[in-house]
This record gives sequence, C-alpha cells and structure tokens, in this order.
Amino acid sequence: MIRRLLVASRGEIARRIFSTCRLVGIETVAVHSTADTDAPFVAEADYAVQLPGYAPSATYLRGDLIIAAARRTGADAIHPGYGFLAENADFAAAVADAGLTWIGPSPKVIAVMASKIDAKALLAEADVPVLRAWTDPSEVDEFPVLVKAAVGGGGRGMRVVRDAESLAEAVSSARREAFAAFGDNTVFCERYVEQARHIEVQIVADQHGNIVTFGERECSIQRRHQKILEETPSPAVSPELRENLCSAAVAVAEAVGYAGIGTVEFLLSPEGEFFFLEMNTRLQVEHAVTECVTGFDLVRMQLFLAEGGRLPLPSAPPMRGHAIEVRLCAEDPTSNWLPATGQLHRFDVPEVTGRFRPLMQPGIRLDSGVETGSVVGVHYDSMLAKVVAWAPTRYEAARMLASALARTKVHGLITNRDLLVRVLRHPAFLSGQIDAGLLDRQPEVFAPLLSSVEAMRLSCLAAALAAAAGRWSGARVQPGIPCGWRNLPSMPQTIVYDGPAGPVEVGYRLHDSGALAQWWVRSVDPEELDLAGLGHVGVVDDHPPVAVVSATPSEVVLDVAGVRLTVEVHRVGNVSYLDSVEGSVTLRELPRFPSPEAELEEGSLTAPLPGAVGRVLVAPGQRVGAGELLLTLEAMKLEHPVHAPADGVVSEVKVRPGALVDTGALLAILAPA
Repeated sequence: MIRRLLVASRGEIARRIFSTCRLVGIETVAVHSTADTDAPFVAEADYAVQLPGYAPSATYLRGDLIIAAARRTGADAIHPGYGFLAENADFAAAVADAGLTWIGPSPKVIAVMASKIDAKALLAEADVPVLRAWTDPSEVDEFPVLVKAAVGGGGRGMRVVRDAESLAEAVSSARREAFAAFGDNTVFCERYVEQARHIEVQIVADQHGNIVTFGERECSIQRRHQKILEETPSPAVSPELRENLCSAAVAVAEAVGYAGIGTVEFLLSPEGEFFFLEMNTRLQVEHAVTECVTGFDLVRMQLFLAEGGRLPLPSAPPMRGHAIEVRLCAEDPTSNWLPATGQLHRFDVPEVTGRFRPLMQPGIRLDSGVETGSVVGVHYDSMLAKVVAWAPTRYEAARMLASALARTKVHGLITNRDLLVRVLRHPAFLSGQIDAGLLDRQPEVFAPLLSSVEAMRLSCLAAALAAAAGRWSGARVQPGIPCGWRNLPSMPQTIVYDGPAGPVEVGYRLHDSGALAQWWVRSVDPEELDLAGLGHVGVVDDHPPVAVVSATPSEVVLDVAGVRLTVEVHRVGNVSYLDSVEGSVTLRELPRFPSPEAELEEGSLTAPLPGAVGRVLVAPGQRVGAGELLLTLEAMKLEHPVHAPADGVVSEVKVRPGALVDTGALLAILAPA
C-alpha cells in the first residue's frame, strides 16, 4: 500500500495528482526548481524538496536527484506526471531498483513504446495499420511528409515538409528541438495525411491481463502540432468505427503486455481509414474529458493498479454526455504563437463547479497550474490551465465553455483565450467538421472578441473615467466638488493610452453636476493609426448618447442609448485591464511628458521574448536576403527563429550562443543592401 507519493513533475499535473492523493489518504511530496519555489503546487504538497537550478535539464529531468529526494522524505512511490520522465524507461527502472513503487507501466514496455520507430515496426507485424515511414530522411521519395522526433510528445520536434528543398533544414531544426525537449535528437519522416483527424483511445490495464478501453478522444484542433482543444466522444466516430479503434488499441496493449493507464493515438483520414501513430505510456493532459464522461478518477485508478489491484469493471464503461477541454496558454496566436512571460495580476475563471477531479454534475472544471500572482517564466511550457465543460450534449458543452472563457479575467499576460472562444463558437466546429488544419483555414478565429469600434471606444472611455475616480478617491479636496470638475469647464479632460493598434487619446467634459457633456476617442495620428484595425477614429459625435451611471476605480457603468453596459477595471501601475460582456482589452497609460529614450539604430533586430540565444548563423559583413534565418532563441522548450525582415548586410551581431536576453534586447543590426 502506498503511504507517501512523490510527484516528479510540476504545475497543473502535480496539483491534479495531489488532489486525488488527499482524497484517498496518501501523503504527498513535491520537487521543484528554484523558479518554482512559490508555485501553487509546492505549497499544496505535504513535503517539498528544492532542486537547485532553473532549466529542466538541471532539475525536473534529473532522475537521480528526484530519487534522492524520495529517499530524503520517506516517499515509497513516485508518480512521473505526464512529463518526459513518464516515458523514460531508465528512470522507471531506477525507481524500481531503489525499492520504490513506480506509477506506470513496466520499464520494458516503456522502452518498447518510447521509440515511435520501434513501436511502428512492432505493431505493423501485429497487423495494426501504420503510415509509411522513413528512418533515413535522405530516402524520402514522396511528399508531403511529417518530420517527427522519435521520442517524446507534445508536438515538439515536428515539421511538415512539402518539397525536397526544405527537408534538410526541417530535419536539422527538428533534431535541435527534440534534443532540447527530450535529450534525444533522433527523428524520422512519416507520410503526411492532409485534413486528417487526430483520434486517441484511453486504455486501462491491470497486472492480471485485463484490458478495458474508456472511449476515444478527438484531439484535432492543434497549433504547431500541439493540441489546444480535446473532446469526447468524437463527433466523427460512429459506433462501428469506435469498436474498430478500441479493438486496435487493445491489440496494441496486448502486443506489448501493457499494464497501467495509457493512450493509443491514431490518425483518421478523410476517407475513414485509421493508422496507428504512437502509444503514450502515461497519463495524458486531456484525461479530464474522459473522467467527466465516465465518472472514473484516472489518477486514483493509476494508484490502484500500481498497488496490484484488479480492474473493477469487465468492459468499457458507458459514456455520459459530452466533455470538451481547452488548454489556456500564455501565447499570442496573432504573432505566430509567440509565448508570453510575466506576472498574472488576476486569474479568475467564473462558475467553476469543481477542480482537479471528475465532476459529479454538468458544469465547468478547472485544472490550473497558476493562480493570481503567479509568475510565468521562460523555462517551462506556456500552458496556464485546462478548462473543461461537461454537459448532456456537445452543443451545450461548447456553449458553456465558450461563455466561461469569454468571462474569464486573465490579466498581465497575452493568452489564446479569445481564439479558443471563437473556435468553440465557429460553425465549422459546432457542426463537427474539424481536422488538424482547421486553424489554417479559418483565419477569422484569430480576431479578438472585442472587435467593434464602438465597444473599443466605450472601453477606453471607461478606463479614463475609472482613472479619474481613482485619482479623486485619493485627493484631499472638498467632497462636494464633483469628480472631474474643472474651473475652466470649456477645457476637456484628456488622457492617452497605448492600445491594441497604437496610441489613442480619450477626451471628455463633464457638466457641473458631474454628468457627461462630451467625449471622444481618437487615434493620436489618424493618418497612420486606427482603432483596433477597424477604421480611423477622430473627434466624432456619431456615437450613441452615453450617460455615466456610476464610476469607481474598479467599475464603470454606462448607459448607452438606454442600454446599460458594465465595464470592470483592474489597474496595475499604469496599465488598465478592462473586461465587459463585449470582450477584454488592455490599455497602457502614456505619460504626458515622456522621458527621452535612446532611439535604436535603423535596422536593429530585437528579441521578441526573453530566452537563451541558440544558434547564430550570420557574421558581420554577411549579405542576407529577406526571410533568411539569422539566429534562434530558445524559450518555453521551443526554438523561435529570427528572420531578416528585408534584404541587407549584417553590420553587427550583438549576441553569442548561450547568452540570456530579455524582451527588446538588441540582437543584430541589418543595414540596407
């Protein structure tokens, strides 16, 4: 019987496992890097051991340090979460050799399935359908192909290649990313299926030869080959196809003698053919949707199986309703999914029914690795939380989840929240007509939720009124004078914000009674800037009449042509975060008298995010063409390329490989050709 469990992972999955451990009476141990000292999962563990350092290779991937931490704390079992160590056969063997219980399949099974190349070869012999593949990229003789890392997951080390000329660079880039993420740079090429769906089957197997499937999951909504939305059951899977997929998954498990919880992943072609992709010998990120529709706690099941228990059910459990999960990530979808770092000043998901455990009734489940005040750095991946909706029907689940996300307050970081809401509300998604290329074909899902000029104007006005109320609340003047009153009433109040499309000026004038007499929102330079990309905004009177119902530093209520609109305002320093039913926007107040700043030399290339310099491919004096790769940055386990914006000559290179840089740091200078 397990008494004390160490979780060799971090963030949301560590909190998820701790939640079940508290329920069943198992004590918990966290290991954490220096960067994660104040993370929520550390505070929730009964014991915590620091692994000095920041990089995963020096902390969370050090199996020797983790086993030593288990011994120091008296842990008798180790759960690897769903990180790299979960599929590391050597680590699993070391845990067993240390006399500890390993929560997962045997090292032998992990070793067989850890290599996608070996797994495909084994299962092809077992008559499981597989895609054509090439272990030697130089032998590829048909396109398109997908370059894939031989180990690991999460979409890292993957590149779609459509012609022979692009293959060498794609392989090289995939090797670097795979090595950085998994410590193994082996890659292979696989036939790429256009408009394919990604379907996976959850399997549960005990140590006595019993195997049960827990239905399938649809995981086709992806960016950069990484899942961002999963659901079960799949709208594309008929009862007959489900039976065939589950039978193939059981055949995979039987072929390797699997015991534990795992996932068999398939590719479903538009013609209805399916092919084995890989087997994940661990708990999946998207396990929450399976828990919702089956009612089973899969972490509890893992612990039960690791203690030698027999499966408590003879066949697949019935599926109840529909569940959809989204991965809320700190990244900018409109800037090539660039990760975002910084502090979460506010994180609030409304109407949460439960956290980290199967729901007992339809509602919203939140599995989050962060809370208000958490700091998101460059060392780990960008996922902040998983938000899950469970409802009787797919449409109800999509509507419930979209509404909860739209009303979520996430301040301080750029996220993919608006894109997720638009996907959930898109006709193609609601009709079930989805595949792995949906985001590429539907550019409208990248638009912000706050997309009308009038809504943007009203949010800007609310920010100005809230700022004035904040100044008034701290002012030592006669209380009978209305907020915003001036002894020269013909002169309006003005304030300038840096908004989504550049600087905008907000102006307003109040009557003696404090009522709004005039207001406007306009681009600072109407010839060059527009508001939210939707048209130039000048001093206008074509907006509907607006009355101020109330204005406090945290909330402004406006009457817009007889309809009330409430805008919540959260100000941090000179930044205002505004949330309303229309959407959210962030505005940074610009100083009236800005301090002079040193101007960057023309042609300066700066870092788009903090990280470590990877490769530097150019030298001073080198002539480069537009779009040519100059250098790379490594952050959040991914490689981010920096390309030449135009033809030119490299006049200076300011960084070296391995150097740490902040956002805006000067990397190189490119002079005109």
